Parts: sequence; structure tokens; C-alpha cells
Amino acid sequence: MNRFAIRCAAGLSVPFLLVACSSAPSSTGASGSDAQVTITVGDRPTSSDPANRAAFDKRVADFQKANPDIKLNPVETLWDATTFQAQAAGGQLPDVLNVPFTEPQGLIARKQAADLTKVLKDDGLLSQLNPNVLKIAQDQSGNVYAVPTAAYSVGMVYNRDLFKKAGLDPDKPPTTWDEVRADAKQIAQKTGQAGYAQLTTNNTGGWMFTTQTYAFGGSIENEDGSKATFDDAPSKAALQLLHDMKWTDKSMGQAVLYDIPGISKAFAAGKIGMFMAAPDGYRTLVQQNGLPSSAFGIGPMPQQGGDHGTLTGGSVQIVSPTATDAEKVAAVKWIKFNYLNKYVDQDAAVTAAKAGVAGKLPVGTPGLPVVAADQWSTYQSWIKPYVNVPLAQFEPYTKVAADQKIIPEPPVKAQEVYAALDPVVQAVLGNAKADIPALLTKATGTVNAKLGR
Repeated sequence: MNRFAIRCAAGLSVPFLLVACSSAPSSTGASGSDAQVTITVGDRPTSSDPANRAAFDKRVADFQKANPDIKLNPVETLWDATTFQAQAAGGQLPDVLNVPFTEPQGLIARKQAADLTKVLKDDGLLSQLNPNVLKIAQDQSGNVYAVPTAAYSVGMVYNRDLFKKAGLDPDKPPTTWDEVRADAKQIAQKTGQAGYAQLTTNNTGGWMFTTQTYAFGGSIENEDGSKATFDDAPSKAALQLLHDMKWTDKSMGQAVLYDIPGISKAFAAGKIGMFMAAPDGYRTLVQQNGLPSSAFGIGPMPQQGGDHGTLTGGSVQIVSPTATDAEKVAAVKWIKFNYLNKYVDQDAAVTAAKAGVAGKLPVGTPGLPVVAADQWSTYQSWIKPYVNVPLAQFEPYTKVAADQKIIPEPPVKAQEVYAALDPVVQAVLGNAKADIPALLTKATGTVNAKLGR
């Protein structure tokens, strides 16, 4: 799904990352053995994407030059929910593979990922990773089975100019959903624009409803993804709030059907006060849709009835459960080189930042870092001369995001679940007399049928 999802903590595009990382220095080459270790690494771009394929191949060559005791065999295998289990069962997965945040806990339970705890400790990388994000890849004993390499958490993007026009403090976005409602109503009354809007189409309605349900203390599926759990009080309260904002307060404007391009265009035009998104929305809103950079603001995900958390997504790298100790060491070296060097190596950080400036891309966009707070601070100091985004306007988000609980997307058939929830949100915002309990009960049946297949 095309979404605001941080592809890396710096908010840079994938093509840029591939080029920028190619010049990053590697980890040290010695593995403690004269024998060459060979590992298969997935996620090589296909021939239909020649620029990224060439950049990937260059990084492979650079890595092997710096680590002559390791040979990489790159393959085009990507994570695919429809084929992954068959590949895993048949031993057909590469030694290193990128998978989404929804997967690690299931892989750990099924013993389909290697325990990397010792290798990460020995490398020194374990202490450099964000412990909050690392929980995604840990079992109950704290053992680590994957390496997080990209992460995002959803917050509340808001238009600072509309806040000012409405008499609201642009440095104090709402932190509860009651405050969202009050601020949206004031924006609508004072400016005539929609105080708040919500994504509703192309699976984004279900995606954002999931985020909102989390913030109200609810869930969408049980832990193993075998049953829907949203036909309950938190989800009903979230939908009732949307209903009341739309029909009682009239603070959500006339439009009901929004996808990401549509809501981005309307927000950038000053027609929307707030909507849920991740910090990397800055590039889409400012560079692609013309929002003045001074008007962009983002706060943390508002909570309701307690500190429940927000939806997170991202990528982790897993290593084959059949990998030998030497292969695990080689795999971690590759993961560090390919994905994390810019956060732990000053030369790599500066090289990437300079390339971003040259490419007229946002550099230094805050987000959910995959490295620990101290390491992130060090990284920020390295790239400070090249940062070209208004960091102060991200502070309401950054002050909270590092410690706010993060909750992965539904573990099973997330996109099908989102598709089933789109019409629920659309009905509530499109019909003042929508029967919220009935809508949730019907959607629960639809989702349970999908989960049972």
C-alpha cells in the first residue's frame, strides 16, 4: 500500500538510500577464520529496476572487497506473504531477508529465524539499537531474532498556520482525542476549513482505524492472528468520536473519501487542520504538494483513556535458522554495512547527508530511530551541517515518539483486514445514522472468515 511509512529514520527515498549507502565504509573484514564464508542475501532489485539493481550490486562488490573472507550470493527473493511459509518450510529462503514488522513474533514462535543475540553483542551492535524498537524482534526472554533497519510510528500531522488562525498554540498539538475534537471544532469554526480529516480508501481507512483503535486501548486481532478483536468498546468509542466530530461538531468538512494523494493535496492547500500520518509525510506535503515548510507540524499519536501506544511499521532483517555461527557473523556484518552504517559511522553519515542535499531531498527528517537514543544523538550531530528541515516543528513528536509504546500492524492478512474496515469508516462518516455496533459485528465476521482460511 502506498503510505506515509518511514523508509529510514532520516526520511530519505529508497533510490537515494541505495546510492548513498553504496559509498559507506564497511565493518572490519576479519572473521577469525581463513576459510571464506558464503551467504545468500535477498532483496536484490530485479532487472526491471536497473538503477537500484546496479547500486545494490555495487554495495555487494564494495562489501566483498572490504571483507574478502565473505562471499555474497545476491538473489531477487523478496518477502511475500503468499509464498513465505512454503519457502521457509522448504528451506528455500536466503540467509538474509528483509521482512516487515508484522512477522518476527510468528517467525520466532515457529523457529524460522536464527537467534542473533550473541553475534550482535560480540559485534557491539546490540547496544547501539533502539531498545523500544528491538522488542519487535525479541522473544519473552529478550533474545534477538532479527535486526530492525527501518521504522516509523504514526503521529498527528497538523497545519501550524490554521492553528494560529484558529487561536490555537502551534507548538502544542493535541495529546488526547478529546483535545483533537476540541481543536478540530475550533479550527472549523474560526477558519471555515475542516479541523480534522481521516484516510478512508484503498485500505488506508482500515489502516488508520487500526491506529486509532490502538490509541483507544484496543486491538484488531489476537496475538496469533486467528481471531478479530475489534468488536469491542475501544473500537466503538473511536468510531463514535469520528461520528460526533463529523455530524455533531461538523468539524470534518464535506469530503468522506480520502486516499493519501487526495488528503495530501487538500492538507497542503490549507483545507485540513489535522490528520494521522508519520513524519516522513513532510516530503510528500512540502516538496511534492507545495505546503509551506513553516506550516508543517507533527505531534505524537493522541491517546484516549491511558497511554496505550501507536501503530508502528518498518523492516527487520532475519537470518536463516539453519545458518552456522560463521554465517550468522557474516550476515550481521552485511546487515550493518547495507542498512545501518550511516547511523554508526561518521563518514557514512556525512556521505549520505551530502548526497541528500545534492539531490534536493529532506535531510534529517525526525522519525522513529532504529538506533538507541545516544547513538541517534551522535548521528544527528554528524549530519547537523546538512539538515534542511525545520527540526523545531517536529519537537512535539520527537519528545514523545522515542518512548511511546509502539504496536505492530495486525499479524495476519493485514491488508485484507484493512480492506474490510474501509467501508466501516466510510459508513460512519457518510451516514449520520450509521449503526456502529452492527457495522463492527459485520466486519468482524468478514475478517474472521479471512483469518480462518
